[in-house]
Amino acid sequence: MGTALSRQELEAAHCWEADDRVPRRPAMTEFRRRLRYHQAQWREANRHPIGSQPIAPPPDGGPARPVGSRLPLAYAKETGANFLTAGALEAARARTSITEPHQSFDHQRLWADLLWSPAMAFNLFGDLAADLQLADRAVHTWLPDAPGTVREVRFAHSPGRFDPAYLNSLRAFDVAVVLDLHQGTHGIVGVDTNYHERIKPETPKPSNLWRCLEVAERSGVFKPGAIDAVKGRSDLAVMWLEHLLLLSMLQHASGSWSWGRYVVVYPAGNSDVAEACVRYRALLVDQSTFSSVSIEDLLDAGALPSPTVAALRDRYIPG
Repeated sequence: MGTALSRQELEAAHCWEADDRVPRRPAMTEFRRRLRYHQAQWREANRHPIGSQPIAPPPDGGPARPVGSRLPLAYAKETGANFLTAGALEAARARTSITEPHQSFDHQRLWADLLWSPAMAFNLFGDLAADLQLADRAVHTWLPDAPGTVREVRFAHSPGRFDPAYLNSLRAFDVAVVLDLHQGTHGIVGVDTNYHERIKPETPKPSNLWRCLEVAERSGVFKPGAIDAVKGRSDLAVMWLEHLLLLSMLQHASGSWSWGRYVVVYPAGNSDVAEACVRYRALLVDQSTFSSVSIEDLLDAGALPSPTVAALRDRYIPG
């Protein structure tokens, strides 16, 4: 990642943010600061104006400060500058034009926050949503054992929020690739995208733990004692819950979903997510429904158009 950025450099770029500090993990602190600074540089290189905190300044002229890794909200919505290709922008506009039941969706960060990983999901997979033949080639390049053919690419998707037939929660996938298995059933690739995120301990909602345990135990994919390691407060809780969402689809009474995989995507330099994936994988006796991959490996695979790959590297990979 190069020489550590100084506070002076970060402040000059409006990138000194207390939230970037990760206690007792200096490498992650530097990584997060580097990504924020890189996004500010990208914004300036492309002559986009600087955004603020809060993203939408108070209409009464209340206090707001510039943030180098953001765009002004009105400008971002008008231009779609957070999105790198026509396919990504089209997918973002299509997704924000509909509302899934009980969804929670941060529209401001999607349009104006250059670090927001759900926006990166549109940039990584938006071209696939616009071209299903390209999507099919890409999925089978990245996941050679995936069956069937791609029929749809969805964003910020849950099969059913608060639906006890699934996970009875608000969990959703950043990207969901639906496969047609030509047998009256479907496959699903549920993708969790990460960029600037760090791993934090979370606690599964106690009132819904019964459903989480039911799905986990029925799946048969966890080693003996593994569920005990994640059912309480754990830094693997979010990964577990999103994996359970996919497993709940495979267990659905309709039998609609006969193959699935949960995939965690992250930058190679994000040691928090990389190490969490290793630790989570160690809980599994059957790893067929879980995998992880770096953004760099996705881009190196040659599955996306060259101009898109170049734009993604310039935007998201410092150095």
